[in-house]
Amino acid sequence: MTTIGFDADDTLWHNERFFRMTQDRFADLLRDYCEADHLMERLLEAEKRNISHYGFGIKGFVLSMIETALDVTGDRVPGPVIRALVDAGQEMLQHPIELLPHAQEAVEAIADTHRVLLITKGDLLDQERKLAQSGLGELFDGVEIVSAKTQPVYEEIFARHGDGAHWGMMIGNSMKSDVVPMVQAGGWGVHVPHGLEWEIERADPPHDAPRFVQLQDLGGLRAQIDRIEQSGD
Repeated sequence: MTTIGFDADDTLWHNERFFRMTQDRFADLLRDYCEADHLMERLLEAEKRNISHYGFGIKGFVLSMIETALDVTGDRVPGPVIRALVDAGQEMLQHPIELLPHAQEAVEAIADTHRVLLITKGDLLDQERKLAQSGLGELFDGVEIVSAKTQPVYEEIFARHGDGAHWGMMIGNSMKSDVVPMVQAGGWGVHVPHGLEWEIERADPPHDAPRFVQLQDLGGLRAQIDRIEQSGD
């Protein structure tokens, strides 16, 4: 194994909890127009529709909230509610970065022996901001901010930065984006669950795949890599 990729949001630092906090505020703002459960269903539908237009990230999330607010109010949503949603998005873009347990130690330990990549989805400016604030930027040999994480994307990235996906590993909290497509590309997919999972990122674990690994947290990553390399697989 020569090249190892890390996801960013909810793998190295907290992210989803800020979306959940904003969703709670969204439900409170629209409580006179729609029940919270139904509102979240409508928001999720809007997010699914809009990913192909806006991509992943806070800006698309805010636009989906505004669209949902217009839909559930019959285009009568008050201006102050729209303003509050815009303000909430700006607050999300300013949240300080908080690393997850073992994140820095895990990247540092692997950077001494392997080529290390950051491979993440989302808004370019926001992801660059978070990486800069994380203090981890100098540890990565390459940074890829992509619109989607698919088998061809991993094949191309690991070929360009390393020796191909077969000699690579991808680590992340999303089964759908970080693990399954990397395993399909012939590499190792390591799932490190975060606890908060976005509905859109759910997928069945590839339990029958020999190169699928699940860890409780990043603290066990270095030992897992050593076991794999000692086995010669």
